[in-house]
Amino acid sequence: MQVPEGYIAFVEELPGANSQGDTLEEARENLREAVALVLEANRELAEKSLAAFGSLPTVGDLWPLDRGTKRSGMWKTSG
Repeated sequence: MQVPEGYIAFVEELPGANSQGDTLEEARENLREAVALVLEANRELAEKSLAAFGSLPTVGDLWPLDRGTKRSGMWKTSG
């Protein structure tokens, strides 16, 4: 998007991925770098979260259901 100071660029679906440049090409290149940095930071956060669990959590880890116990309107029927 052109503005009086040059160009701004962003990825609406990826918060934090925005940039600027004097030319359209510079804004695009800066945006590529910003996207890479945001994805890297998100990956590191996800890895730290998974490490805290020790492994990938399952639904049962988060909301344990005992056989025959009704919780949240759902019955667990299989073992």
